[in-house]
Amino acid sequence: MVETNIKKPLFMSNLWQLVPGIFFVFVLALVANWLGNKYALIGGAVFGIIIGILINNTVGKPSLTVKGVAFTGKKILQLAIIVLGAGLSLTQVWHTGLSSLYVMVFTLSTAFLAAFGFGKLMRIPLKLTTLIGVGTAICGGSAIAAVSPIVEAEDMEIAYAISTIFLFNVIAVLIFPPLGHLMGFSSKAFGLWAGTAINDTSSVVAAGYAYSNTAGAYATIVKLTRTTMIIPVSLVLTAIMARHNKIKFQAEEAAVNFSIVKIFPWFILWFLVASLMNTLGLFSKAMLPDINTVGKFLIIMALTAIGLGSNFKQLAKTGIKPLLLGLIVWFVVAAVSIAVQFSMGQI
Repeated sequence: MVETNIKKPLFMSNLWQLVPGIFFVFVLALVANWLGNKYALIGGAVFGIIIGILINNTVGKPSLTVKGVAFTGKKILQLAIIVLGAGLSLTQVWHTGLSSLYVMVFTLSTAFLAAFGFGKLMRIPLKLTTLIGVGTAICGGSAIAAVSPIVEAEDMEIAYAISTIFLFNVIAVLIFPPLGHLMGFSSKAFGLWAGTAINDTSSVVAAGYAYSNTAGAYATIVKLTRTTMIIPVSLVLTAIMARHNKIKFQAEEAAVNFSIVKIFPWFILWFLVASLMNTLGLFSKAMLPDINTVGKFLIIMALTAIGLGSNFKQLAKTGIKPLLLGLIVWFVVAAVSIAVQFSMGQI
């Protein structure tokens, strides 16, 4: 009984530490949502990330909001994707994921080839090159976090890679939608482009829904399909590291430290469960617009929180070479995605 009484206040204490940050983000997201409704071409998600960036890099966010902001940027984002999944049918998810695989194979291959090729030419350390390549190819910070213990990356290398990837996430949210309109992309073509060429899940969803609801739904499914590639890539890197280490003990240790359970993006499973519930007719048609509205607002909250977590002073410390490598890989992947779609007659 004594043990139970101790744990409960601690849990409640940790929960209450999140409340100020979540509420702070919620208020800012309301402002961003209002601006997004007034200037629909820009969208609430873009306003959210801009507001967050401006606040964090000028006056700074209140110290008591730090934990809640970090929670919102990660967990609320995952919740948003699950909610958006409730507005999709499993049949749609299956066909979209399957149809995007061809483009995905080319973009993933291109990302790794460009990263290691240009990384070698620029004499960037192999571990940092690997992190930037994986972050660009698969799913930004999540992929970097999953792969960094496998390649035994240093903390500074992880920070460099995440900062580099974050910069291009922000740029993508801002420039992809107007570029898509300029090039006359259909919603499906833009969704496939965003889903295969933008690094982080939050940025993909934000850019997609800034373009159109159809593009947003398509981009989300494509990106979640792409995110599952974290598992085979991690397995391959584990095998390479085990062979590279040569010493049996080190190889065994690398294998032991690898865990599919730890790296698997479980929110994707719940996204599929929500889609299955919709497919089975558990949500009425009248509910679907409200579900999509809630999901999109949660995305605005997540993007606002991510903006509040940006630190351009830290980014400036990464140096020019990692940023240049990230730019090259990102540009090549974006170009290949368009080229493959064009060759298939989808653009």
